[in-house]
Amino acid sequence: MVGESVVSGKVSGGRLALQGCSISLSGILSLIPGDAYNRTLIDLTNVVVMSEAMIANAADQSPASEQDRRQKLELNKLQKRLRREMGQAIADFSMIEAGDKVMCCLSGGKDSYAMLDILLNLQKSAPVSFELIAVNLDQKQPGFPEEVLPEYLASLGIEYHIIEKDTYSIVKEKVPEGKTTCGLCSRLRRGILYNFAEEHGVTKIALGHHRDDLLETLFLNMFYGGKLKSMPPVLHSDDGRNTVIRPLAYAREKDIARYAALRKFPIIPCNLCGSQENLQRQVIKDMFQTWDKQHPGRLETMFRALCNVEPSHLADPNLYDFKEGKRLGGKRQAVVQSAGPDTSPDFGRLDVLNI
Repeated sequence: MVGESVVSGKVSGGRLALQGCSISLSGILSLIPGDAYNRTLIDLTNVVVMSEAMIANAADQSPASEQDRRQKLELNKLQKRLRREMGQAIADFSMIEAGDKVMCCLSGGKDSYAMLDILLNLQKSAPVSFELIAVNLDQKQPGFPEEVLPEYLASLGIEYHIIEKDTYSIVKEKVPEGKTTCGLCSRLRRGILYNFAEEHGVTKIALGHHRDDLLETLFLNMFYGGKLKSMPPVLHSDDGRNTVIRPLAYAREKDIARYAALRKFPIIPCNLCGSQENLQRQVIKDMFQTWDKQHPGRLETMFRALCNVEPSHLADPNLYDFKEGKRLGGKRQAVVQSAGPDTSPDFGRLDVLNI
């Protein structure tokens, strides 16, 4: 009782006023003789002053502490959601099997960071054993911070490789000013990565494309390519050399962006595609963001449609035999055929176009 009153009391004019206390402190102190009385009063005063300071300090820190607590809860919630969605995608499309050696391709962007982070988390409790390695292609872009990814990957204790190829100069030389560089850049980059994967016994190549990427590609092909196709969650090359997987196929970009911010990944901007304006993909992305705000749930419905195709209600005779009323195998994936001697630098074979 006395202890509780001391903490909430106040010192005024050398007296200690206790709140909510029915016992007279002065009466108690009067029983203490001489110097002991003075020492006791000083000790009690110090306790009250220290307690008030602690309370004030706690009050000053409470907003920051509350913010930290909320961010930890949000991070935990996002991690569980991304983990669940990745696990579901891996199961639905048989992306990873026992004994696989999975090569995570890191660009330095939020998507590939999140993919590696969640894969490492899943690896600890996965029902099958598989190996993870991280690979980054240093394309020699001006100002590229070469030390960022090695330092980050070293801190994770994961096997990693940095491949150095000056594709930046090739792209700038071959692509006219003002034209989109993404096509040639991605072909060179993936050709190099495919060759590396084959040389190092990699069975699966993991790319960080997410649900929004798949939908954007669908609309880009419809609007500008005249084809109804997207990025498949799993893609096998025709020659059997490579298998590409997209473990984030079910994940929303806005969840990945927030997760990356909370995890404080060392994001590296791209000086090629990231610096281009008026990209058609960005037009589609802006359209999706508008839809997501004005019509919540529309993107989710669109993605469900992408996973629920009925060939008999489209108009492709390669997918459905309308005379016999049965499904067909469809078109094979396109493969680059060389029309003659190639005088350009050898940056690896480019087997699959629609990745």
